[in-house]
Amino acid sequence: MSRRNQMRRPMPVAPLRGALSAHWVRWHEMGWHVLFVGLMLVAVGLLFLGEMAAADEFHLRSGVQLESHLQKLVVASPCLVLGILARPRFLRRNAWLVYIASVALLVVTPIIGDERNNARRWIETPVFDLQPSEFAKLALILVLARVLHRNRLTRVSDWFQPALLALVPMGLVALQPDLGTAMTMVPVTLAMLYLAGARGPTLVALMLVGAGLGVAAWQFQLGVKDYQLERIDTWYESIDAQALIDGRQGPGFHAYHARLAPGNGGLLGTGLGKGIANATGILPERESDSVFSVVAEEAGFVGATAVLLLYTLLVLLLMAGAAELRDRFTRLVVGGVATYFAAHAFVHVAVNLGLLPMTGLTLPLISTGGSSLLVSLLALGLAVGLSANQEPSLDGDSFRSF
Repeated sequence: MSRRNQMRRPMPVAPLRGALSAHWVRWHEMGWHVLFVGLMLVAVGLLFLGEMAAADEFHLRSGVQLESHLQKLVVASPCLVLGILARPRFLRRNAWLVYIASVALLVVTPIIGDERNNARRWIETPVFDLQPSEFAKLALILVLARVLHRNRLTRVSDWFQPALLALVPMGLVALQPDLGTAMTMVPVTLAMLYLAGARGPTLVALMLVGAGLGVAAWQFQLGVKDYQLERIDTWYESIDAQALIDGRQGPGFHAYHARLAPGNGGLLGTGLGKGIANATGILPERESDSVFSVVAEEAGFVGATAVLLLYTLLVLLLMAGAAELRDRFTRLVVGGVATYFAAHAFVHVAVNLGLLPMTGLTLPLISTGGSSLLVSLLALGLAVGLSANQEPSLDGDSFRSF
């Protein structure tokens, strides 16, 4: 073939048939224990959501519907298998395409999205309402792993590309507006930078600068929506218990009832389906954004602690599995997924306990919500499958650990 014909030949595209393969997975070495912990959390969600649905049906309320959650689970479950069978080489080659597609979805969401509570975050589909910001989190993990695969962050210029890749989806999500979801991308990004070789003091300095900018934005009301300022002010004032009680019929309504439920649960809980949150249905978004408050009320301190221990175990097992991987890209993806679960669980619990301002964030694998459940299962499958993949790696640091 002549040089001219070679130049005219279209660039090869990674075939879709190379995306999945059961041949490369070492099934006997797969993290079945990790998968078991993740499925236990799914079972916990089914248990409590079932009790919520039963309570709503008993009190003739059109609230939580277990059938809807089961349908979402059926749709999302194949993503767990797809994640397990995904080939790291295909993911590495196509990480940019996944990222660009997720950013494109974020761009069109304000145009074609469904408006709820003065925000456009969802795109209606026949199965469930798609929330592109959830997929953007996983896309960010993949593209950061792709970029940091060859980037050791040894020079200042090495930081520009990963920083820009994180800021683009964060900015688009914040404009929806959904500041809480945008902020969950921060710990994931910082953790992946650390796993890629960034120095701890540098990351601490960045966090201090970010915190300072956040406080300045709050104090001078710069780039923050009125309702977001109200949430922050309500949280700050409700540090005093009496102020929280006094504001329970106003802006502090959600925060008050989210904290009331765990206090009512005590040590051992009120029993499944017998909490105030389920009996009255007064706790907003108790099946999604406030599900931990219901768990803490009906299972008590002991049950809530057990759930937190399951999340802790899941994150530690994922990190331990990542530390044993020789392929740098795969290691970063698994570490990013571990941070994804850790960050979401921490923020969700902290919000419900009043440690952070109120924001709408689900509890992965437990809360209802089609996009959240789909992405959580896909991320879990990716982490478990990539940890057991036996494709060879020629990375220069293949034998290094964290």
